[in-house]
Amino acid sequence: MSGSAAGPGFNWNIVTDLRSMLAFEFMRNAFEAGTIIAILAGIIGYFVVLRRASFATHALGHTGFSGAAGAVLLGVQPVYGLLVFTIATASGMAFLGNRATNRDVEIGTVLAFALGLGLLFLSLYKGYATEAYSILFGEVLGISASGVSFTFWTSLIVLAVLAMIYRPLLFASLDEDVAEAKGLPMLALNLAFMVMLAVTISIAVQIIGVLLIFALMVTPAAIAVRLTKRPLTAVLVSVSVALSATWLGLFISWYEPYPVSFFIVTIAFALYVIVRVGKALRTDASPRLFASHPHDAGPT
Repeated sequence: MSGSAAGPGFNWNIVTDLRSMLAFEFMRNAFEAGTIIAILAGIIGYFVVLRRASFATHALGHTGFSGAAGAVLLGVQPVYGLLVFTIATASGMAFLGNRATNRDVEIGTVLAFALGLGLLFLSLYKGYATEAYSILFGEVLGISASGVSFTFWTSLIVLAVLAMIYRPLLFASLDEDVAEAKGLPMLALNLAFMVMLAVTISIAVQIIGVLLIFALMVTPAAIAVRLTKRPLTAVLVSVSVALSATWLGLFISWYEPYPVSFFIVTIAFALYVIVRVGKALRTDASPRLFASHPHDAGPT
């Protein structure tokens, strides 16, 4: 299965277009998996931004590739190697760097070791590791019905765990020092979050790939935190952006012979730029508006 669909030409009838593309099983699977992954990535991504764990996301994505290469070497599905490697490295990161202020060095150390193992696995494999290399850029149009089912149940488990620890995790993400002073189990919370992040990345790379994982795991949440400070609203905005980018990317890929991940990344990035520019323009306009109404400054 190629990285793009390139179906019939666009005819401006959205309902007809959707019916046409959803008549194919691979497109239905792609939309189902993409929807599940976008929802999960949007929610977990919000905590990634709050906890300043963008580098951890980047590192886990790359160590996941090493796991995929190891799985190919052993003759099993790459996604299982992804899960094993990302969970193992995420656990190591959690134990070595319990606080955001001193986490980068530990993450970099684990990343270097995992990438070294990935290079070893690829050198030992005698064939062409097509499945492992597809992890780099995603292969959402190649997801099977069983893959969709695996993605759904895995995501459900992650969301169930998140629901159980949501309040303490949010508290710890907003202010580590106060949370630690209040006696919250910081190591346990950090470990739980890193494992959830690892699992989310492992299934998200199916649609967006290791090299472009930021598009779903960080960009929607980065947009959300710039639009609102309310946690629940920010999560909803993050999920909405991730869903919009995924759905629109899949829709466009039906007509264009280019990778789905390219469209998803481009849409997410464009939305981020629009939000940043809009915020900057409003910030610049506020002093001028205030200066034009000096009476609003109050009594002198």
